[in-house]
Amino acid sequence: MRVGLILLALALAACGEARVAAPCASQVFEGESFTVCAFDARVQEVRLAWRDADAKAYRSFAALARDVPASGVAFAMNGGMYDDAGAPIGLYVENGDQRHAISTTDGPGNFHLKPNGVFWVDAAGDPHVSATEAYLAGTPEPLWATQSGPMLVIDGAMHPAFSEDGESRFMRNGVGVTSEHEARFVISDRPVSFGKMARFFRDDLKSANALYLDGTVSSLWAPSLQRMDGAFPLGPMIVVMSP
Repeated sequence: MRVGLILLALALAACGEARVAAPCASQVFEGESFTVCAFDARVQEVRLAWRDADAKAYRSFAALARDVPASGVAFAMNGGMYDDAGAPIGLYVENGDQRHAISTTDGPGNFHLKPNGVFWVDAAGDPHVSATEAYLAGTPEPLWATQSGPMLVIDGAMHPAFSEDGESRFMRNGVGVTSEHEARFVISDRPVSFGKMARFFRDDLKSANALYLDGTVSSLWAPSLQRMDGAFPLGPMIVVMSP
């Protein structure tokens, strides 16, 4: 069994039956409803999952749940751009082991709507969201990392390509850092624009840096809500464990 999966299983076993009360809840912003899931590194841990012990891509929360018991999961979301086989196409680091290099290429689609960015967790377990160029300019040492895009909010400013509330509407999910130890993972309950989601992170959640994780396929596993989305095949998944 791969080291990352072993550590995930051990950490979940240590969690026992302790749970964070209602880690996910609904919030309304400008008439639209979003499900917001809270991560606090002081009491929770983040893990990334992509493949099982046989190197087979999970592609769904149901498959992941065969290895990761729901009793130890606060919530999980799809997290990062991927190819048709479910493999990451950008930076992917699992328990300190880089499984895919960072991407700086140009191309079509949301991932290449620059600047894109990286969600990463340092050795202390604290969350970070960095635009790709800023990430490369620094000296990060991620324990876990996944690249996606575009950035929603960059140093307090909305992505320059977004209008306030454009015509494009999709189910969307993203992550924003709200303090040194905390992040908020968000999934829209209905199709929304890039601009509205970015402003929700910036103006309501007070996130200075937020990253788009995906659209249309956006999915959430929240045991406390008895919710496990499964309409679309997924790639890398971000798992937040209960304390």
